[in-house]
Amino acid sequence: MPKVSMSQDLAVSADRLWDMIGRFNALPDWHPGVESSELTEEGQTRKLSLVGGGSIIEKLEHKDDHSRTYTYSIVDSPLPVKNYTATLKVTGEGDNSSVEWSSEFETQGGSDNAAMKAIEDVYQTGLDNLKKMFGG
Repeated sequence: MPKVSMSQDLAVSADRLWDMIGRFNALPDWHPGVESSELTEEGQTRKLSLVGGGSIIEKLEHKDDHSRTYTYSIVDSPLPVKNYTATLKVTGEGDNSSVEWSSEFETQGGSDNAAMKAIEDVYQTGLDNLKKMFGG
């Protein structure tokens, strides 16, 4: 089962970073590839509308504000993956923090390398934008 894990060090406190990215519906606030997010099912599912068209439906599996983590799965997506589960985690001390975005999944309709590249591109775009926003 392919796995992807990427992280970015940032010049912002972990609490402030988590305040921005820790809400399940916050992806459009910091990821330039996501145009909007609509919560459904009492906040447990989000429908992401992507820049340029298309959508992804994701389900919140677990959230822990104390450890600054949330885990979600993809319900429906144009990405070449299935049985996808990912975790977003923020750590840090003082005015410095790190965000880690990791996942594991099965490949659907292509090679493991192509699926991993697609996920890495999504993560890198978001992490790069956080670095622009907060410095690293």
